[in-house]
Amino acid sequence: MNTRQQQLQAFNRLLDIMDDLREKCPWDKKQTLESLRHLTIEETYELGDAILDNDLEEIKKELGDVLLHIVFYAKIGSETNAFDIGDVANSICDKLIDRHPHIYGDVVVANEDEVKQNWEKLKLKEGKKSVLEGVPKSLPALVKASRIQDKVKGVGFDWEEPHQVWDKVQEELNELQVEVQAGNQDKIEAEFGDVLFSMINYARFLKVNPEDALERTNKKFIKRFQYLESKATELGKPLMDMTLAEMDVFWEEAKKL
Repeated sequence: MNTRQQQLQAFNRLLDIMDDLREKCPWDKKQTLESLRHLTIEETYELGDAILDNDLEEIKKELGDVLLHIVFYAKIGSETNAFDIGDVANSICDKLIDRHPHIYGDVVVANEDEVKQNWEKLKLKEGKKSVLEGVPKSLPALVKASRIQDKVKGVGFDWEEPHQVWDKVQEELNELQVEVQAGNQDKIEAEFGDVLFSMINYARFLKVNPEDALERTNKKFIKRFQYLESKATELGKPLMDMTLAEMDVFWEEAKKL
């Protein structure tokens, strides 16, 4: 592993390269904060994929891509004297020190939950009007639901026992069935959302990340379906011409694999 001095040298090398690219590369010179935004989101998802695959080599590469974007934004900020990478680093350092009085102050905490509660209280003292202000509006709905529930838990708005949450799931499922039978599409959508929200809440009590759990299932389904496609190709029979019974044979094979 690199020493702290080597790490700093590597970071300084990246800053130098960024300076060169911004000055000499036509593509890099053209970029703005806005034009980089969708690329940053894409890189973050690629990092997430690598983490789910537990591919350490790929995680290292994707972290580099994300780090490049951070340096890129800071470089653009420095060109208008708005901020530079030093301001970015000092800003997060100051926040971490302020938000961890149990490390850098005299506050005593007993566990992780108390740390989170203190974190939310401190944010409100900093001027935020709602604990939910820190939840980005553009987050995907499933991730947003998780963050909302985690935030309100930090101020004590939470169930006490897992069985209470499961009872709520059952209640929401029953309400969904009522609307399905009534055939009111708008109410069906609303109740379906309530079911998903309660399931995400239950996942939290089971210490399961719902986004990761669903993505694992996505990957599993893709792998099995592609096995089915490969078997159909071997038979020389288009998938759309196969019966469900024929497909199910290969699906069961895929599950065993």
